[in-house]
Amino acid sequence: MLAKINSYTLEGLSGLAVDIETDLNAGLPGYETVGLPDTAVKESRERVRAAIKNSGFKYPTKRITVNLAPADCKKEGALFDLPIAVGILAASEQLPEARYKDLTLLGELSLDGSVRPVNGIMPIIIAAMQEGKTKFLLPEGNAKEASYVAGAEVYTVSSLRQACDFLCNREKHLPLRTKSFVPEEEINKYSVDFADVKGQFFARRAIEIAVAGGHNILMVGPPGSGKTLMAKCVPTIMPDMTFEEAIEVTKIHSVAGVLDPNKGIVSARPFRAPHHTATIPALTGGGTYARPGEVSLAHNGVLFLDEAPEYNRRTLEALRQPLEDGVVTVARARITAEYPARFMLVAGMNPCPCGNYGSATRECRCTPAEIRRYIGKLSGPLLDRIDLHVEVDGISYDELQSKEPAESSAAIKARVEAARAIQRERYAGKNTFVNARMDNADMRKYCRLTRECDDILRAAYEKLNLTARAGTRILKVARTIADLAGGGEIKAEHLTEAVQYRSLDRKYWD
Repeated sequence: MLAKINSYTLEGLSGLAVDIETDLNAGLPGYETVGLPDTAVKESRERVRAAIKNSGFKYPTKRITVNLAPADCKKEGALFDLPIAVGILAASEQLPEARYKDLTLLGELSLDGSVRPVNGIMPIIIAAMQEGKTKFLLPEGNAKEASYVAGAEVYTVSSLRQACDFLCNREKHLPLRTKSFVPEEEINKYSVDFADVKGQFFARRAIEIAVAGGHNILMVGPPGSGKTLMAKCVPTIMPDMTFEEAIEVTKIHSVAGVLDPNKGIVSARPFRAPHHTATIPALTGGGTYARPGEVSLAHNGVLFLDEAPEYNRRTLEALRQPLEDGVVTVARARITAEYPARFMLVAGMNPCPCGNYGSATRECRCTPAEIRRYIGKLSGPLLDRIDLHVEVDGISYDELQSKEPAESSAAIKARVEAARAIQRERYAGKNTFVNARMDNADMRKYCRLTRECDDILRAAYEKLNLTARAGTRILKVARTIADLAGGGEIKAEHLTEAVQYRSLDRKYWD
């Protein structure tokens, strides 16, 4: 007898319907899986056999052929265990046919018959619903993640026996209730606050501008000046995530297998800080099946590179495409996947190998050649894609011991949200949400300069020897500064302040 079970898999974040066709024939007992299965799918034979026997069912002593259609697409993972087991039981006439026809089944089986959660449930459900599938039978461990997808009729089970009882109408199941999204307060999630940052008013102002406009920022300063602390404070002043943003982030984290099963959704903006030994695949994504990397896991959040020159130069250069396009394309022999990567880059670095070049309180021991070699690890094209370059100096003892409270993250966040509201209204109906993502048409419309501003920008081009890309970054930053001031036209003081955040071009890279 032949049984056909509906299932699903992913290629990147795109879904692919998979039909699990199970055929039982007379002959020597055997088991064969066809349809380009990977090792995990081939090993399902032993998991399924043990799960069926340990769940109290009879494992058929026939020749079993399992086909994963379409046969020309590679299938990976253990998520097909449950539909394969149900297919074998249905083909051996131990299950009625009617109930499983309209269901999409997913789940990994343990040897005792329990159903384990699998990765990628949210993007699978969303992709399947776009093709008209609305009913799903999933592992109980994926319940919280699945409950955030509106319109899906999701049933969950904890074991193969429970799944069969449901399919035989021996056990009544109610579909999951759809949960309402409540954004998690970033300020409450993190243990840091800008009130803990002593001094560094120039850097604090630059970070506020960067967050308000979604700009990338580089902080250059000696060790112990507070660069890492300020970077960790960045998520505390970012606007709360919308439900649409949370779904985008959750899909990526689910595919990567880093989603918290107790929450089921990413409700606070990600903060990713990969170690400087991270490889290109770890940063941009890769592996045999093109998994998402750190730039995608930081989508709608922050990617922090501490001591940026310590990263491999080729690894840093791999950031160019996602910084420019907001997406990263991961091409492998078996699959090509495109993942979103709209993140805010926050980078920190010392100005020289000893860390004291330019410090007002410490003496630098490095030679000019050593300084140039160290700074040269960051290429010009990469620096052009970083909107603000900020110089951070050491903190004096009096500043460190000052009892005067610094401005809190909540106060800064209020100003950031007011500036973001102006930008949302400005770009309503477009795929642009922040000033940093303006295209050329938007810049011509929203970054018009007076004669005085034009003269300032011309002088900056000549003195700093700016590229065209760096010039557009200055205009975008000036637009954000104007938005923080109320959203009017760009004035001379806004453009002058924006130019100040490129002064490191002249100091370090001339």
